[in-house]
Amino acid sequence: MPLRTQLRRCAASIILFALSGQLLAQDQSQRLLNLNVLMMESTFQIRSGPNVGTGFILGRPMPDDPKRAFYVLITAAHVLEAITEPSATLVARMKDESGIWRRAEIQLPLSKDGRRLWVKHPDVDVAAIYVNLPTGSVPNLLPDSFLATDEMLEQLEIAPGDELLCLGFPFGAEGNDAGFPVLRSGKIASYPITPAKSVKTFLFDFNVFPGNSGGPVYFVAHNRMYGGTTHLGETTQILLGIVVEQKLYRQRAQELYKIDQVVPLALGQVVHASLIRSTIALLPPSPR
Repeated sequence: MPLRTQLRRCAASIILFALSGQLLAQDQSQRLLNLNVLMMESTFQIRSGPNVGTGFILGRPMPDDPKRAFYVLITAAHVLEAITEPSATLVARMKDESGIWRRAEIQLPLSKDGRRLWVKHPDVDVAAIYVNLPTGSVPNLLPDSFLATDEMLEQLEIAPGDELLCLGFPFGAEGNDAGFPVLRSGKIASYPITPAKSVKTFLFDFNVFPGNSGGPVYFVAHNRMYGGTTHLGETTQILLGIVVEQKLYRQRAQELYKIDQVVPLALGQVVHASLIRSTIALLPPSPR
């Protein structure tokens, strides 16, 4: 299904926009590409006034052309709920003629005629929305099949102590002027991990700051041992979830005139990837 490409003039430059892109085959990305780079190129900052959050792009296969996919932005639902305007700013990026990444801030419509354009999972803090992106801003579009299922987690024996990676914009901090995110890491800090349908979230030994909400959490390992075998030459790359909040401890005051204390535990709450998958399923089959 051909889609009309939009054209906008911004800061004396012409930006071409599209609703879909060529989908990356999962076996190809496992063999040839680095998930750290793929996620860097797929993760964007969402801004509106003082509000800042993180979102990342996945591809939802088009009904009549499974090799192409619509751009879907995944973020924490509270990031979008905090925005009272009908649109936000998405800090996208484009390559110029010399191959240098340049910042390209674009408008992200969130509602139209009073109708919300994004969907929210009924049980967890996850939202999804179709987006219109500058052509080439996500050169390698990841399929939603990269979202980990219980079967994947159990096969790979993902467990407490495994190190995960996360991208985001803590306090709006960026990796550089082009607007790329900041990469940080931590370990799985809770148990059990599965089944995702009942567990829903797990703890991540990672200090969450404002701006980290909505960031992708993923796993990359080389020569991982599972099933009693060390899989030499194998690279494992999967998305495990999305950061939604900082885990807090509320200490109850026991004495008169003292108030409760809320203590951050330097732990992130991560919603399972399979619930991201079910959030995407709430979108209509194609952008309206």
